Amino acid sequence: MSLAKKGLKSLVMMLMLIFLVAGSRLPVQVSAETGEKSGPVYIIPVDQEIETGLEKFMRRGFTEAAKMNAGLVVLEINTPGGLVDTADKIGQMIRDSKIPTLAYIQGNAASAGSYIALNADKIAMKPGSMIGAAAMVDRTGKRVDDAKLVAYWKSKMSAAAESSGRDSKIAEGMADINMVVDMPAIGEKKEKGDIIALSSEQALKVGYADHIASTPEEAIQWMGYSTDDVFRVEHTGAEKVAAFLTHPTVMIILLFLGIAGVVIELMIPGFGVPGIVGVVAFVLYFFGNYVAGFAGSETWLLFIIGLILMILEMFVPSFGILGILGAVSLIAGVVRAAYDTTHALFSLGIAFAAAVVVVVIVAIIFKEKGIWNRFILKESLTKEQGFVPTDAKEDLLGKSGVSVTPLRPAGTVDVEGERIDVVTDGEFVAAGTPVKVVRVEGARIVVKPE
Repeated sequence: MSLAKKGLKSLVMMLMLIFLVAGSRLPVQVSAETGEKSGPVYIIPVDQEIETGLEKFMRRGFTEAAKMNAGLVVLEINTPGGLVDTADKIGQMIRDSKIPTLAYIQGNAASAGSYIALNADKIAMKPGSMIGAAAMVDRTGKRVDDAKLVAYWKSKMSAAAESSGRDSKIAEGMADINMVVDMPAIGEKKEKGDIIALSSEQALKVGYADHIASTPEEAIQWMGYSTDDVFRVEHTGAEKVAAFLTHPTVMIILLFLGIAGVVIELMIPGFGVPGIVGVVAFVLYFFGNYVAGFAGSETWLLFIIGLILMILEMFVPSFGILGILGAVSLIAGVVRAAYDTTHALFSLGIAFAAAVVVVVIVAIIFKEKGIWNRFILKESLTKEQGFVPTDAKEDLLGKSGVSVTPLRPAGTVDVEGERIDVVTDGEFVAAGTPVKVVRVEGARIVVKPE
């Protein structure tokens, strides 16, 4: 083999080795004229609570950036944190991206937001911004002390820091309140009971920020890219509507209107408006959660089945079985559609209590039109309508007569020239036998032989 061929082969092998070491990132092209790296820059806002809707939005942004052969993805972060499992999925998405990523912290990268930032290739921070304070808390804001959960989250934070060459102990100190971490670069030491939260200047000194930039454009230029080809991934109209509909207060209102409207329509049918409002409210509730990525098609099915079963309970006697199954199906649909079970049950409880109050008030006001009136007999048979009650026969008590027909035990007797239908106590009485009236029970006249 010639020296030229050997040299070419060595060059190819070296390039392959460099590619493997560099990972799966796409190669960055540099302009020979300006020295700038080529390719459009995509900015993806991370400016809301971290939940499934954000993950779905970011995944769409990364997909668009890949289709446009973007040279850089900028994560514009300002979030209070959110769900740990969702943050883990977003972190994996960032690590799997073949496009270089920059986390630009323009506000707070708190809690799970700091984990997202640590998964990016580089971190730039705006003056006055913050990263850290990543201790796990529950929905009420109470700190989680479960040793296994804390260890899991701390290991995730540590791995994210190590992936970009940062001090893993500081990341662990952001997540674990019981750790002691020395940070000589800023002359501070985290003691037990404290939690690490770094300002932009502190983060730069300890290596948790690579640059301080006042704007995303400044950070993009620092990364070596042009700001002439920058695209911001915007929320679609449906995503904006979903974000509004999935707000906790709005969800409670929708559930309240849905429950109250449907129940009022079932109890006092014929109005139409409560039923329409109720159904529309439920549709908006499920639509918002579906677009946000919380709900699947099975939640719609559970809701429809539950509604049908509750309607059937009003007309089909089932001893409450259909009603119970319908209620369970409705509750299951509502809870599964929400991003958090505890929050969904809490919202449902508030909405249900408020709906009960409204339904009771409406039932009292419209008591004459309620469905319960269908099960109450209100018709009276009056003389004016042509109904004549049977005359009382108490005056026959003690009188005597003669049986006109055999009494077996019922038959006819003649009492003072009037034929009357009578019965005996069970004995047979032949025709022409003298009898006496011994009891009168309404229209029932009892005789016995004299």
